[in-house]
Amino acid sequence: MRPVNLASRDVVRAVPLFRRLSPEDADHLCAVATVRTYRKGEVLFSEGNPAEVFFTVASGRAKVFKTTPAGKDVILEIFGPGDPIGALAVYEGRPFPATAVAVEDTTCLIVHRQDFFGLLERHPSLVRGLLAALTRRLVELTTRLTELTGGPVEARLARLVLKLARGLGRPERGGIFIPLPLSRQELADFTGTTIETCIRIMSRWGKDGLVLTEKDGFLIQDEEALEAVAAE
Repeated sequence: MRPVNLASRDVVRAVPLFRRLSPEDADHLCAVATVRTYRKGEVLFSEGNPAEVFFTVASGRAKVFKTTPAGKDVILEIFGPGDPIGALAVYEGRPFPATAVAVEDTTCLIVHRQDFFGLLERHPSLVRGLLAALTRRLVELTTRLTELTGGPVEARLARLVLKLARGLGRPERGGIFIPLPLSRQELADFTGTTIETCIRIMSRWGKDGLVLTEKDGFLIQDEEALEAVAAE
C-alpha cells in the first residue's frame, strides 16, 4: 500500500457518488478524507475486521469474496470507480462480512466512520446518492447469488463474461474487449466451480472462437454464441 495522502478536490470529483457536492461541501469532505493506493493483490480489508473505515473506489477495481466453511472462496462482486465497498457494515457498525482485494492497482477514497456519519448529517444530498448506490449493489448481489446457484456451470460463466462486457467492455477487433485480467481461479471463484472446469471451458471457448483470453483481459469474439450459452 502506498503512503496515505490527503484527498484533493480532483479525486473527490472523480467519484460519481460525490460529484453533486457543492465546492464548499467537497472541501469539507477533503478535510476528513484520505487517499490510499493498493497494488494488485493487496488486501483492503479482511472478513471479520472491524468496519471502522468507509471505502469508495476512485480508480481501479477490487474483488469482494467470502470464504465458505469448506475453505472455498466465492467472489461476490467486483467493485469499480465510484462504488462504495463495505458500506452496509460501516453503517451498522458490525465487522466486514467478506474480504476485499485489489484486482489491479486501485485507489480508494477513505473516510473514518465517525467523520463519515458527520458528513451524512450535514449533507442530505450525500445520503441520497449513497442510498441509491447501496440499493443498486444490493440488487446486483441478489442477482449474483441467483446466477451462482442456477443453471450449468458453462451458462454461469457465460453470464459472468457478458456482465463484465456490459460494465467494462469496449469495441475492439470486431468483438468486445474486457480489460480485466482475471485468473482462472478467480473466474472459478466467481461462478462457484473448480479451476479445472473453468480451464476446460475457457480453453474450448478459445478454440471455438467465442472468447479469447489475453494478457490484459478477454476478447469476446462471438457475442451471439456466448449469449446462447448463457441462456441454457
